[in-house]
Amino acid sequence: MSSSTLPPTSVQPLVFALPAPDIGAWRAGNTGTEGVWHFDSGRPGRHVMISALVHGNELCGAWALKGLLDAGVRPQQGTLTLAFCNLDAFDRFDSGNHDASRFTDEDLNRQWLDERIDAANTNERRRAAALRPWVAQADWLLDIHSMHEPSAPLLLTGIQPRNLALARAMRSPEHIVVDAGHKDGVRMRDYGRFGDLDDNGTRSLLIECGFHGDPASRAVAQDQCVRFIEQSGALSADALAQQLPGWRLPDAPRQWALEVTGPVVATSSAFRFVAPYTGLEVFEKAGTVIGDNDGVPVVTPYDDCVLVMPSVRQARAGVTVVRFARRRLL
Repeated sequence: MSSSTLPPTSVQPLVFALPAPDIGAWRAGNTGTEGVWHFDSGRPGRHVMISALVHGNELCGAWALKGLLDAGVRPQQGTLTLAFCNLDAFDRFDSGNHDASRFTDEDLNRQWLDERIDAANTNERRRAAALRPWVAQADWLLDIHSMHEPSAPLLLTGIQPRNLALARAMRSPEHIVVDAGHKDGVRMRDYGRFGDLDDNGTRSLLIECGFHGDPASRAVAQDQCVRFIEQSGALSADALAQQLPGWRLPDAPRQWALEVTGPVVATSSAFRFVAPYTGLEVFEKAGTVIGDNDGVPVVTPYDDCVLVMPSVRQARAGVTVVRFARRRLL
């Protein structure tokens, strides 16, 4: 099938079944930074941070942080920071138009360069400036997100081997994305020391928990919090099981590393796929047409090519609509 005969990709309406949590009791924080909670055990240990609502329509992480706070979780050693990040965007959340609350001015998860943060010329850059001291002091970071489309959870490690080793130790989810980030800006999980290639003691993971509005995304976020906190040493497995019963899901039966080789970037909002892909599709042969980018056919670059997070819901010039990856069993 040539690119000129591709059918248009229909963007199907999705049911948003996950309600927005009431975080009113936890909004102020205890640090002087709105939405940020910090607990110090008084004992030596890592600075552990879990962030949510980097995008205002990604509710699963907010549910997880609310659950940790409701349960009174406190570190047994080191410190624990919990951050509700883009509160202005979250305040605009409307399940009937949830993409509109992804951010207010620009994507908060592309602003993590000091030059952008110091400019403080958008709502998101000002919020990044307020959050920066907490991110900078963290040794371990788990950043909780969700997806535009229904898909299996993905754990993003960056290209640092230390993060891939942590993902393996966590034993879930099944699919781990090894990628270098985005050309249009730096993610929180790549900021500062987190981006160093040498093992400097830091660890940073970004979990994509599934579709924004799927209640299952909340369960994934909770599970990842338990696994991450246990691995960090902030709390023991026994303490976590006692305080957060039912949060840990079964281990993945196996784990795949999806090594991203490059993105497909839309040249306009007219980008379309040949089929309604949802991610993790594997194409046996190189040269398989999967879409059309303003008349230019988009083809798989190698055999056994995997699609990572395909979506045209945000398609416009400069936006990544899918990434290609090779997979290997860990």
